[in-house]
Amino acid sequence: MTAFNINGRAVDIAAGPETPLLWVIREHLKLTGTKYGCGIARCGACTVHVDGEPFRSCVTWLEDVEGRAVTTIEGLSPNAGHPLQKAWIAEQVPQCGYCQSGQIMQAAALLERTPVPTREQIITHMDGNICRCGTYVRIIAAIERASREG
Repeated sequence: MTAFNINGRAVDIAAGPETPLLWVIREHLKLTGTKYGCGIARCGACTVHVDGEPFRSCVTWLEDVEGRAVTTIEGLSPNAGHPLQKAWIAEQVPQCGYCQSGQIMQAAALLERTPVPTREQIITHMDGNICRCGTYVRIIAAIERASREG
Protein backbone atom coordinates (compact mmCIF):
# COMPACT_ATOMS: atom_id res chain seq x y z
CA MET A 1 0.00 0.00 0.00
CA THR A 2 1.19 3.47 -0.85
CA ALA A 3 -0.28 6.38 1.10
CA PHE A 4 -0.45 9.91 -0.24
CA ASN A 5 -2.84 12.83 -0.44
CA ILE A 6 -4.70 13.64 -3.65
CA ASN A 7 -6.79 16.77 -4.06
CA GLY A 8 -6.93 17.17 -0.29
CA ARG A 9 -7.95 13.56 0.41
CA ALA A 10 -5.81 10.83 1.95
CA VAL A 11 -5.62 7.63 -0.10
CA ASP A 12 -3.93 4.23 0.21
CA ILE A 13 -3.27 2.55 -3.12
CA ALA A 14 -2.56 -1.13 -3.62
CA ALA A 15 -0.36 -1.08 -6.71
CA GLY A 16 3.25 -1.77 -7.52
CA PRO A 17 5.71 0.94 -6.48
CA GLU A 18 6.78 1.46 -10.10
CA THR A 19 3.24 1.95 -11.38
CA PRO A 20 3.07 5.30 -13.18
CA LEU A 21 1.16 7.87 -11.15
CA LEU A 22 -0.91 8.64 -14.26
CA TRP A 23 -2.43 5.15 -14.22
CA VAL A 24 -3.06 5.30 -10.48
CA ILE A 25 -4.91 8.61 -10.97
CA ARG A 26 -6.95 7.43 -13.95
CA GLU A 27 -7.54 3.73 -13.24
CA HIS A 28 -7.45 3.38 -9.45
CA LEU A 29 -8.88 6.76 -8.47
CA LYS A 30 -11.06 7.29 -11.57
CA LEU A 31 -9.93 10.91 -11.99
CA THR A 32 -9.86 11.15 -15.78
CA GLY A 33 -9.01 14.84 -16.23
CA THR A 34 -5.30 13.98 -16.35
CA LYS A 35 -4.59 12.68 -19.85
CA TYR A 36 -2.18 10.21 -21.39
CA GLY A 37 -0.37 11.86 -24.27
CA CYS A 38 3.03 10.37 -25.01
CA GLY A 39 4.15 8.27 -22.04
CA ILE A 40 7.68 9.74 -22.11
CA ALA A 41 7.18 13.15 -20.43
CA ARG A 42 7.45 15.09 -23.70
CA CYS A 43 3.96 16.52 -24.23
CA GLY A 44 2.69 17.64 -20.81
CA ALA A 45 -0.87 16.29 -21.14
CA CYS A 46 -0.37 14.33 -17.90
CA THR A 47 0.90 17.27 -15.80
CA VAL A 48 -0.15 17.28 -12.15
CA HIS A 49 1.30 19.00 -9.09
CA VAL A 50 3.29 17.13 -6.48
CA ASP A 51 3.81 19.29 -3.42
CA GLY A 52 2.95 22.30 -5.59
CA GLU A 53 5.43 21.58 -8.38
CA PRO A 54 4.46 20.41 -11.88
CA PHE A 55 5.28 16.75 -12.55
CA ARG A 56 4.69 14.59 -15.60
CA SER A 57 2.61 11.83 -14.07
CA CYS A 58 3.36 9.37 -16.89
CA VAL A 59 6.97 9.05 -15.64
CA THR A 60 6.40 9.64 -11.92
CA TRP A 61 6.22 6.35 -10.04
CA LEU A 62 3.73 5.68 -7.29
CA GLU A 63 6.59 5.22 -4.81
CA ASP A 64 7.74 8.79 -5.61
CA VAL A 65 4.56 10.30 -4.16
CA GLU A 66 4.43 8.33 -0.90
CA GLY A 67 3.48 10.80 1.85
CA ARG A 68 3.23 13.71 -0.59
CA ALA A 69 0.40 15.94 -1.82
CA VAL A 70 -0.79 15.45 -5.41
CA THR A 71 -3.16 17.86 -7.14
CA THR A 72 -4.90 17.05 -10.41
CA ILE A 73 -7.04 19.31 -12.58
CA GLU A 74 -10.06 18.12 -10.56
CA GLY A 75 -8.41 19.40 -7.39
CA LEU A 76 -7.41 22.79 -8.78
CA SER A 77 -10.93 24.09 -8.19
CA PRO A 78 -14.04 22.17 -7.16
CA ASN A 79 -16.27 24.26 -9.41
CA ALA A 80 -13.96 25.29 -12.29
CA GLY A 81 -13.67 28.70 -10.65
CA HIS A 82 -9.88 28.94 -10.74
CA PRO A 83 -8.77 32.14 -12.56
CA LEU A 84 -7.00 30.05 -15.20
CA GLN A 85 -10.09 27.97 -15.88
CA LYS A 86 -12.16 31.13 -16.26
CA ALA A 87 -9.52 32.73 -18.50
CA TRP A 88 -9.35 29.56 -20.63
CA ILE A 89 -13.05 29.95 -21.36
CA ALA A 90 -12.91 33.72 -21.87
CA GLU A 91 -10.01 33.40 -24.33
CA GLN A 92 -11.63 30.43 -26.09
CA VAL A 93 -8.48 28.34 -25.74
CA PRO A 94 -9.71 24.76 -26.20
CA GLN A 95 -10.27 23.25 -29.59
CA CYS A 96 -9.99 19.52 -29.11
CA GLY A 97 -9.30 20.10 -25.41
CA TYR A 98 -7.06 17.08 -24.93
CA CYS A 99 -3.98 18.93 -23.66
CA GLN A 100 -5.86 21.54 -21.68
CA SER A 101 -5.70 20.04 -18.18
CA GLY A 102 -1.94 19.66 -18.49
CA GLN A 103 -1.60 23.17 -19.89
CA ILE A 104 -3.66 24.62 -17.03
CA MET A 105 -1.72 22.70 -14.38
CA GLN A 106 1.60 23.86 -15.85
CA ALA A 107 0.33 27.46 -15.96
CA ALA A 108 -1.01 27.26 -12.39
CA ALA A 109 2.47 26.37 -11.14
CA LEU A 110 3.87 29.43 -12.90
CA LEU A 111 1.25 31.78 -11.45
CA GLU A 112 1.79 30.35 -7.97
CA ARG A 113 5.48 31.33 -8.13
CA THR A 114 5.17 34.40 -10.36
CA PRO A 115 1.71 36.02 -10.01
CA VAL A 116 2.31 38.51 -12.84
CA PRO A 117 4.71 36.88 -15.30
CA THR A 118 6.07 38.55 -18.39
CA ARG A 119 5.19 37.13 -21.78
CA GLU A 120 8.73 35.73 -22.03
CA GLN A 121 8.37 34.01 -18.62
CA ILE A 122 5.09 32.46 -19.77
CA ILE A 123 6.61 31.19 -23.01
CA THR A 124 9.65 29.77 -21.23
CA HIS A 125 7.61 28.09 -18.49
CA MET A 126 5.06 26.59 -20.90
CA ASP A 127 7.70 25.30 -23.31
CA GLY A 128 7.30 21.54 -23.48
CA ASN A 129 3.52 21.48 -23.10
CA ILE A 130 2.35 20.60 -26.58
CA CYS A 131 -0.96 21.70 -28.07
CA ARG A 132 -1.55 19.74 -31.24
CA CYS A 133 -4.25 22.22 -32.28
CA GLY A 134 -1.73 25.07 -32.05
CA THR A 135 -3.65 27.38 -29.71
CA TYR A 136 -0.45 28.77 -28.19
CA VAL A 137 -1.40 32.43 -28.75
CA ARG A 138 -4.68 31.85 -26.89
CA ILE A 139 -2.92 29.91 -24.12
CA ILE A 140 -0.54 32.84 -23.55
CA ALA A 141 -3.46 35.30 -23.61
CA ALA A 142 -5.36 33.20 -21.05
CA ILE A 143 -2.39 33.09 -18.69
CA GLU A 144 -1.94 36.85 -19.04
CA ARG A 145 -5.66 37.36 -18.33
CA ALA A 146 -5.58 35.09 -15.28
CA SER A 147 -2.58 36.97 -13.91
CA ARG A 148 -4.47 40.27 -14.27
CA GLU A 149 -7.86 39.11 -13.03
CA GLY A 150 -6.83 36.35 -10.61
